[in-house]
Amino acid sequence: MRKNFLIFSGAIFSAAFAASSATAETTVVELTQVACQFVESENGIDHDFKTGEKADCEAINADSAGKRLQAAKPIQLKAGDYVFRVTNKDVPYMLGFWLREKDYNPVNPVDKLTKTSVSGGGLHLGVTQDYKVTLGPGEYVYSCPLNTTPDYRLVVTE
Repeated sequence: MRKNFLIFSGAIFSAAFAASSATAETTVVELTQVACQFVESENGIDHDFKTGEKADCEAINADSAGKRLQAAKPIQLKAGDYVFRVTNKDVPYMLGFWLREKDYNPVNPVDKLTKTSVSGGGLHLGVTQDYKVTLGPGEYVYSCPLNTTPDYRLVVTE
């Protein structure tokens, strides 16, 4: 299996990347979590927020997430198989990752059966973890509920 490795930062975010339908191919998207944000998701800017617990990020993002999201470019990908490789760079408590369809409702049993959602925890300080998912065309969001990041956008095209 051939693998493509992509590291998103800055303007590269607006580029579209395709997984070939002719061969089994998995594209790796690398994301770095720091306090209250994903760096690549905010155009490569680390805002150098400080956190010792989830409540710190809740307060920071209540104040600044809206403005930061307006400036952030969504990840744009082609439909296919992906591994989201997420690293906890410097947050002193356990983090996770949650990618789901934009209108996914976790309490709706039909959504659990019919919509895309991948998540997991265990991202202690310095740990990197892979989250494998097949993405079809549509809009998605991703975040870390444990680090209380904003919901960042991901757009998948054919």
